[in-house]
Amino acid sequence: MEISMKFSRAVLCLLLVMTLVVGTAAAKERGDGKEARYLALGDSVAFGFITQAGFEYVNPENFIGYPEYAGHMLRFHTTNAACPGETTGGFLSLSAVDNGCNAFRAEFPLHATYLSSQLDFATTFLSTHRDVRLVTIDLGANDGFLLEDACASAANPQACIEAGFPGLAATVGGNMQTILADLRATGYDGAIVIVNYYSLDYSDPNGTALTQGLNQALSAPAPAYGAVVADVFSAFQAVASSFGGKTCNAGLLNVNPQNQLLCDVHPTQSGQRLMGQTIVRAYVAAHGEDDRH
Repeated sequence: MEISMKFSRAVLCLLLVMTLVVGTAAAKERGDGKEARYLALGDSVAFGFITQAGFEYVNPENFIGYPEYAGHMLRFHTTNAACPGETTGGFLSLSAVDNGCNAFRAEFPLHATYLSSQLDFATTFLSTHRDVRLVTIDLGANDGFLLEDACASAANPQACIEAGFPGLAATVGGNMQTILADLRATGYDGAIVIVNYYSLDYSDPNGTALTQGLNQALSAPAPAYGAVVADVFSAFQAVASSFGGKTCNAGLLNVNPQNQLLCDVHPTQSGQRLMGQTIVRAYVAAHGEDDRH
């Protein structure tokens, strides 16, 4: 009898501990103020996209992007609303031209579930979750890829891209200004970090100059809305400099599925982690101290 009672007490204690642990985890998941939130917005880079991943696409947990790294470092509960192929226009409206986001959403789940535009999801999220401490945004690369596609059949593709770039930059900058204004209109006054882009090859002056121009367009509206920039361009450049400026050779980009000696445009996990670290540094610098808890 005594052994049975001791066993019963032990089981009861174990159940109480399990209930406490599960209850605490559930409370944090609900965002009841015990854990701050981080909302990540953007395209395939933030999503953690891998080209030609086959059946992996049926489960978004197979894809880990910089938001997961930054959220873990800051101990924030991360909501990743990124969509592969998102353009700045597609972010604003589902009827705008994108580079595959709508098609991807029609077939496979995102990290966050929503039927609206990404902007509508973001503004609703910020209006209903007052414990958000950080919002990050990476957008614009797909706008550039659409320009490249439009110029691919031109007699001089590079000249075509250069001629179309001023209009692209104006569109990207204007859309980013609208996005920042709408995010702030929700009453959110926390940190907004614009995540700029790395060059696919720093030894390529033309491609690198276009990336810099895109980054300038993205960051131009930031000061007016109290946003800061996570300088991923410089962070990748510092690593790639030891490899002749070759971002691919530095192990920062995923390999091309058709040729293991070439890379595609998406970061490896080491690249994603470096991006997460760069975001955390920008966040901490903007707050004047390490705001982790």
